[in-house]
Amino acid sequence: MLTLIPLPAFDDNYIWVWHDGHHAVAVDPGDPAPLIAFLDAHRLTLTAILITHHHRDHTGGNVLLRQRYDCPIYAPDNPRIPAVTHVLRGGDSVDIAKPLLHFDVLATPGHTLDHISYVGHGSLFCGDTVFGCGCGKLFEGSPAIMAASLDAILALPDTIRVCCAHEYTLSNIDFAKTIDGANPALLERERSARALRAENRPTLPSTLGLEKATNPFLRFHDPDMAAFAGRYLDRPRPTPAEVFGAIRAAKDAWDG
Repeated sequence: MLTLIPLPAFDDNYIWVWHDGHHAVAVDPGDPAPLIAFLDAHRLTLTAILITHHHRDHTGGNVLLRQRYDCPIYAPDNPRIPAVTHVLRGGDSVDIAKPLLHFDVLATPGHTLDHISYVGHGSLFCGDTVFGCGCGKLFEGSPAIMAASLDAILALPDTIRVCCAHEYTLSNIDFAKTIDGANPALLERERSARALRAENRPTLPSTLGLEKATNPFLRFHDPDMAAFAGRYLDRPRPTPAEVFGAIRAAKDAWDG
């Protein structure tokens, strides 16, 4: 039986770990210490690492973990990512024998241009492309690039678990309420998320269906978000990419 857990790291990162009681796969282990402690405590052998993009808080454990476990490291094609053994692009797939796992690779540039996501076993490992009720900042990509990546994610089943790399949900909800405060699904999500965090429990994974209902960054085709963008941009009938860009710009300004 496969088990999936979000392992806290740094201040707000999650390292996602799949294991079968004997072998484990880790996604974005930027900090090797909590992962090694978890593996030792549960007597697990690390058999593979999946990397979504080059930022250090996602790749910082690569060298030590590769030395310690001699495991393959799957990652996008970027020389800034250390210790990579298998380079991936959108449309590729990953097969792991122990534990038995298969992932399809989506190209999801926007936060960074090298960003990829992994889809498999009812789960989406989306790194910093989608957060709980949010999305990653556009450090390298444009709004149009990120909107195309989000459209690829929106095509996945609503039941898929959205496994983000950071615990940003409450802050993102606070922003979402400034532009979508009458949304009952958003207000219900806030109640649920605050209850979870009060017990120091993760708000993740969410589901794509929940994100579609509450996450303004995934609602850039929605008439309400288009109306907001039209006011924000002072432009009638903005395109979906412009709607997304307006929401992202509003969040960047809100972050201060």
